[in-house]
Amino acid sequence: MKHPDEIGGAETRSVNLILKDADAVCERAKRAGAKMIADIEDKPFGGRGFTCRDLEGHLWDVNTSTPGR
Repeated sequence: MKHPDEIGGAETRSVNLILKDADAVCERAKRAGAKMIADIEDKPFGGRGFTCRDLEGHLWDVNTSTPGR
């Protein structure tokens, strides 16, 4: 296994988190130095979310759950 920053930024996996407060997690990720790929926003399918890369280059999708889906 290699970190994306060791292989030219290529992505080998990603994480998709569903949680209650994406805004709070977004602020925490920004403070920790994550690079925002798609900043926090309302999603067309409902809920809110964002996408970022952590300090090792891993891609994270973070969204609130959408009731009834």
